[in-house]
Amino acid sequence: MENNRNYFIAIALSVLVVLGWQFFYMNPRIEAQRQAEQLRQEELARQQPKDAGAGAAATATGTLPAAQSAAGESREDAIAKSARIEIDTEALSGSINLAGGRLDDLRLKGYHETVDRTSPIITLLNPADTKDGYFTETGFVGSANSGSVPGPSTVWTVKEGQKLTETSPVTLTFTNEAGLTFTRKISVDNHYMFTIEDTVANAGTAETSVAPYGRITRYNKPTTPSAYVLHEGFLGVIGAGTSLTESKYAAIEKENASMPKATGGWLGITDKYWAAALVPPQAVAYESRFSHFTDGQPRFQADYKNDAVSVAPGQSVSLKTLVFAGAKEVPVIDAYEASYSIPGFDRMIDWGWFYFITKPMFKLMDFFFRHVGNFGVAILLTTVVVKLLFFPLANKQYASMANMKRIQPKLEELKAKFGEDRMAMQQAMMELYKTEKINPVAGCWPLVLQIPVFFALYKVIYITIEMRHAPFFGWIHDLSAPDPTSIVNLFGLLPFAAPSFLHLGVWPIIMGITMFFQMRMNPTPPDPTQAMLFNWMPLIFTFMLGSFPSGLVIYWAWNNTLSVLQQSVIMKRHGVKIELFDNLKRTFRRKSSKA
Repeated sequence: MENNRNYFIAIALSVLVVLGWQFFYMNPRIEAQRQAEQLRQEELARQQPKDAGAGAAATATGTLPAAQSAAGESREDAIAKSARIEIDTEALSGSINLAGGRLDDLRLKGYHETVDRTSPIITLLNPADTKDGYFTETGFVGSANSGSVPGPSTVWTVKEGQKLTETSPVTLTFTNEAGLTFTRKISVDNHYMFTIEDTVANAGTAETSVAPYGRITRYNKPTTPSAYVLHEGFLGVIGAGTSLTESKYAAIEKENASMPKATGGWLGITDKYWAAALVPPQAVAYESRFSHFTDGQPRFQADYKNDAVSVAPGQSVSLKTLVFAGAKEVPVIDAYEASYSIPGFDRMIDWGWFYFITKPMFKLMDFFFRHVGNFGVAILLTTVVVKLLFFPLANKQYASMANMKRIQPKLEELKAKFGEDRMAMQQAMMELYKTEKINPVAGCWPLVLQIPVFFALYKVIYITIEMRHAPFFGWIHDLSAPDPTSIVNLFGLLPFAAPSFLHLGVWPIIMGITMFFQMRMNPTPPDPTQAMLFNWMPLIFTFMLGSFPSGLVIYWAWNNTLSVLQQSVIMKRHGVKIELFDNLKRTFRRKSSKA
């Protein structure tokens, strides 16, 4: 029993170390870095307010045209000063800038900044002339005899369509001095995917060539501090059949990353819940790069440039580029990967190392949600399914613990017999385990196997947009956020806000109580150090999980409750006395006697 408990304590302490590292080290460190970087960016912006987009992006085989801008205008002024085509779909609102054909004004109708449905909707993309510039652009790099080609300063002419909707695409056109006519048809679906179909027609007398390019440019990093369990920054699958490539903002600030030439795939910039991504023409090879520029307006950029395509006199060439800009909804992202055959597009959502557990777990929760309409209830039902899947292993775990309790009197006899002779004591214990057909560490493995499940669920609740602002019951209006109540102000009865480091809500307290009951199912360890850990662990975990997403805390509390019930049934089946009530009596009796 003592060995089994040692394993349990070792595993629990490992989890505790991870939680403590996140809470006391990583979060303050990330916040300090974010504030320092924000101050640095603001200082650079003040020193170099002009020429914001100069020197946009050089690739190994050519240079993309510079995107001149002066980042200092208000969003409204920047939008009003250029000719635009309105975007109005079920999911999106905004406009396309005819200067450069840029997608630089985009809002997400289905998502608000806070839980309050009257709060502003999420703004994803902003014009280059604003301090929060974030935009996508596609164009061409010309050749010696191509003449001027569409770039960031090209003003397109509207050929067809006055408003971009799901059912009404728009067509733009531009003709240069060399007889090349560029026709761009832009369409959008009812979610977040734009299709840009470019046709280049050569009415001149000589063959020429042009190289398509695309870029996503962003001035600022996310304002909210990131966490080590989540990737925010650059990502992409560069080439069909390759694995996911990820680069943090900090890494690209130190050194730009250029990828080998590839065909197929995608690249972009991702936040926790939102992303912008480019899918280049899949049949043409391209070079790509993740970059950070400090000339003019400091900015991050993901860009690609296709190999040049030739256009003979009297002929035309057509190319199709996809632009994703929106919320990372799991069913939508999966559908895009399947319908457009985009390799690895589902990895835009950061499922993590336990991808094979994390994504199926979300699918299960989403299945329950579609039937019950509440993600909190879906978490409870998913917990039941997980317990059923681990039921055979849990039976072995609790059966092993029950058998260890059954032979406890014999172990006490051995302790009395051998005293301080630890070697003889260990040999006698091993012989007893062999005679009774008991594996003292068998009860540990089910717990070990469930740790990845716990972290996978943490990942699901933390990173999926479906959990954002998803309510449960009562005071829980956002399962992805910590429990908003606090014991310090008596759960809102007192008129002041509790300090963040003392924040402790109702659900963390419930979780702590269920963990206390679960640990009292077993006898208190005889070793004083183990006993102290045994007694303090529920309290420590209660405060640790106070800042965790409430959905995870609800899962843990419900899982503890099911474990207590399951262990009680198994112990009763094996004829072993349930220690819970006796242990509770002894615990409170000791406290009363001390008082």
